Amino acid sequence: MLLPGLLLLLWLPTSLARHSPSLLVGAHTHPHSPGTLRCYSAEELPLGHAPPHLLARAAKWEQALPVALVSSLEAVGRRRRHAGGPAGTQCPVLQPGEVLEADVHQRSISPWRYRVDTDESRYPQKLAFAECLCRGCISAKTGRETAALNSVPLVQSLLVLRRRPCSRDATGAPTPGAFTFHAEFIRVPVGCTCVLPRSAR
Repeated sequence: MLLPGLLLLLWLPTSLARHSPSLLVGAHTHPHSPGTLRCYSAEELPLGHAPPHLLARAAKWEQALPVALVSSLEAVGRRRRHAGGPAGTQCPVLQPGEVLEADVHQRSISPWRYRVDTDESRYPQKLAFAECLCRGCISAKTGRETAALNSVPLVQSLLVLRRRPCSRDATGAPTPGAFTFHAEFIRVPVGCTCVLPRSAR
């Protein structure tokens, strides 16, 4: 599951950049300003939605790993809150016999967990961000953390849409409740790995 998701993250920026001109056309543009960004009202495009013509052409965000993981993470979070269990944010002690069937992020010697990052001005609003659980890395011999190596996040650039205020008339003043979309790249941590320390301790 991890590899297809990472491959899709590499594909999305190229694909979306190729179709980004579609953000510059639409019904609500200034009549004498070619290429003006389309300006939406809340009735035309409710919060949490993106322009349907863009999604239909290029944006398969739901298949990207940071998006695909959100629903399962939220389900796990609900079960954990119901059971009153801890979130598991500390560096673990690895027991090989206990993690053989676990996911990669739990079997890694640089283990990480996922949290759901929410931003209402962004599409997709919810993304799964990886967080390293250890400052060092897990020794394969002892199963415990060692400072001989450092855990660092692996970061992937992802193209998202950002909501911005806009004007629906010729005055140029922002129209209350109206918005447009700007494409921007954000850095999404997708996992963790071990590296040599920058300096000896």
